[in-house]
Amino acid sequence: MKRMLSGIKPTGQLTLGNYIGALKNFVAYQDEYEMIAFIANLHCITVYQDPQELKKNLKDAVALYLACGLDPNKATVFLQTDVLEHAQLGFIMSCNTYMGELNRMTQFKDKQAKGETNLTAGLYTYPTLMSADILMYDADYVPVGEDQKQHVELCRDTAIRFNHKYGDTFKVPEPLVPKVGARIMSLSDPTKKMSKSDHGDKGCIYLLDDLNVARKKIMSAVTDSLAKVQFDPVNQPGISNLLQIHSSLSGVSIDDLVKQFENSGYGEFKKAVADVVCQELSKIQAAYKDVIASGQIEAVLEDGANKARRIASRKLSKIQRKIGIEIRKR
Repeated sequence: MKRMLSGIKPTGQLTLGNYIGALKNFVAYQDEYEMIAFIANLHCITVYQDPQELKKNLKDAVALYLACGLDPNKATVFLQTDVLEHAQLGFIMSCNTYMGELNRMTQFKDKQAKGETNLTAGLYTYPTLMSADILMYDADYVPVGEDQKQHVELCRDTAIRFNHKYGDTFKVPEPLVPKVGARIMSLSDPTKKMSKSDHGDKGCIYLLDDLNVARKKIMSAVTDSLAKVQFDPVNQPGISNLLQIHSSLSGVSIDDLVKQFENSGYGEFKKAVADVVCQELSKIQAAYKDVIASGQIEAVLEDGANKARRIASRKLSKIQRKIGIEIRKR
């Protein structure tokens, strides 16, 4: 069975964008692949996080993984920090990644271009840790959004270079970008990705949002003056974003949705999107409450970490022998 790996960085509460772009796909793939789905909590601290808030977000993220349908009997679910090999391989990969490659990473470049100050070394080098996260487990596929595809390409380049230097060591992974919903945009500014940092939260729907709040956000989503429901991300980014959201959750193709709403006003269309979103959130929130009440989170994380450690320990030992820094057999 082919292996698939991915992780989410819960610096805040998980969003509808996280669900459509990642979690929903994890669940769909878990029967077809050996799924490794971890919480990337080391990546969280590249910028300052309030410790208590971060701890809550991590627990909620695990609960939402399970509430959205990830089955710990099928998928390996764990916290990145519970497998210490991630950080160690992260440093090794940073020693096999060139600064010129990191300088080209768009996320860091964007923050520099915005004039942000106090950018950390961790934020600069986190693509090398991401490479370690992936290569540790010989993943065949990595489902990612468009904004993370560049980092998987760097991971591939690094793996190929390492294999050339030290012999066959890493499997070179393939990025898997969904055709619909790979990048859900902000409701208040559809030219930007839906983000937990959206000003005032108006553009961002959280999986644990009150349903009335979520509905209000959709009904107030930015659209345009063309008064036509059609998929045109350049000229109608807001409507196109809402079409992607509806299609991703309902399973109805965008072409069919365009036909369905060709004679509808934006208000009627938004109401239909809100209905689909609230129906999905209602199911997720009910399952989330059941997971929290069950007290299963710690057991799931312990079991997942034990499974991951067995793979990671063997892999790291092999890598360290290859590069000459390990002299005793484990």
